[in-house]
Amino acid sequence: MTGIRDRVRAEFVAEITEVARRHLGEHGAAGLSVRAVTRDLGMAASAVYRYFPNRDALLTALIVAAYEGVGTAAREAESALDRDDHAGRWAAVFRAVRAWALEHPHEYALIYGSPVPGYSAPQDTTEPATRVVLLLVRIAADALRGPGLTPDGPPSAPADLRADIEARLTAIAAGMDPERAEMVTALPPETALAVIDAWTALFGTVGFELFGQYDGVIEARQAHLDHVARTTGRATGIPGT
Repeated sequence: MTGIRDRVRAEFVAEITEVARRHLGEHGAAGLSVRAVTRDLGMAASAVYRYFPNRDALLTALIVAAYEGVGTAAREAESALDRDDHAGRWAAVFRAVRAWALEHPHEYALIYGSPVPGYSAPQDTTEPATRVVLLLVRIAADALRGPGLTPDGPPSAPADLRADIEARLTAIAAGMDPERAEMVTALPPETALAVIDAWTALFGTVGFELFGQYDGVIEARQAHLDHVARTTGRATGIPGT
């Protein structure tokens, strides 16, 4: 019976979040309402409030689902390539993020657009939010263990920035399983910083396209993103970029 109850609960939560996702597209995050979602479902408010007691709980579920969606898209695209094709894997992550964003513009705006007034993201969103950048870290780490990063990789970072990155790598690794912790701490600070720069460039480029900043500026959007992937890969030291 427990298994049946769990399945019913999962199906009910999925139904609620699907309706909430539609409301997100129609009214934006600020206009999301548990009561309005309840009305669309034709259910008693008490049934929905049991799982989502307020708007913030519903927003958190949508945010986690969005991060998981873009992270899964990037992982699936990257995992389809040969492990030694570091440049191809790097480019695949960039392409997958763009494709997901174009297919899910409202979810992308929820996690990478303007902050929702009055909402503070809980700890539940932290791990899903790091999936894409950790995938880029994995590619850089694999390149480091394989043929090695190219000699004209990332330049030396200023001492204060280097110290900051070293401290952050140690703090991040402390909350990870041993394998991922070793991957993170093995990265030179300059390489880690280059990955952060690449992550910023990836989502900045996709966001500029999605939110209209490139209108009348760049029309060859996929070609531009491929160029950003190559330049950030080269700056990180990924061979073949």
